[in-house]
Amino acid sequence: MTSTFITATGTGIGKTLVTSVLTRQLRARGKTVRALKPVISGFTDETLAESDTAELLRAMDRPVTPETIADISPWRFAEPISPDMAAIREGRTIDFLKLIEFSDGPEQTDHTLIEGVGGAFVPLTDNHTVADWIAELSIPALLVCGSYLGTLSHTIATLEALNNRRVRVTGIIISESPDSPVPLAETQASLGRFVGTVEIACLPRISSWQEAIDLTGLVG
Repeated sequence: MTSTFITATGTGIGKTLVTSVLTRQLRARGKTVRALKPVISGFTDETLAESDTAELLRAMDRPVTPETIADISPWRFAEPISPDMAAIREGRTIDFLKLIEFSDGPEQTDHTLIEGVGGAFVPLTDNHTVADWIAELSIPALLVCGSYLGTLSHTIATLEALNNRRVRVTGIIISESPDSPVPLAETQASLGRFVGTVEIACLPRISSWQEAIDLTGLVG
C-alpha cells in the first residue's frame, strides 16, 4: 500500500482537484484507492453535495450520503476558517492522536490519498499544524501551488519549511490560477531552479478529469 499526503501553499489552491484527478486516474489503471479528507471546515448540510468531501466520494464512485461523508471526513466544521478556530466556535477540539490513527487506518488498498485542510501550516489544534500531521504519519507529500503572482515565494518557503520538518515532498503540482500573470511553463521553469530534484507538474484549468495530465507517476 502506498500513502500520499496532498497539501498546499494555501487554501483554495487546488488540493481537491488534484486528489480527485489522482483518484480517478489510479482507479482507471485498475488500482484501489482510499481518498480521505479527514478535516474539513466550511461544511454544512446545505453545502454537502458541493463539498470537497463529496467530490472525493464521487471520484471513488461512492454515493454521497451522511454515512459516507462521515466515513472519510469525520472532523467537519461549519465555519470556513482554520480548523482550530472553527472547532473552538463549536466547543470542540481535534484529537491529534485520533487524527493520526484515522489517517493511518487499517483499510487495505493500493493507494491511500490524504487531502489536508488549508495550507501546509494551518493550525489544527493549540499546538499542531497540518505539517505536524504529515510529519507524524511519515509519508511523502505532494505540494499543490497556484500560478498567481506571489506563488514562487509561497511555494519555495513552504517547501523549505516542510523540509525542515523532515517531510519528504516528492512532487509539486502547479494548479493554474484564474489570474496567472505568466504561462505555466514560466512558473515551472522559475521554480525548478530552487527546488532541487523535486518533480514539478503543471495542471492547466480543466473542465473534466479526463483532460488532466497524468499525475500517477508522482505517487509511486
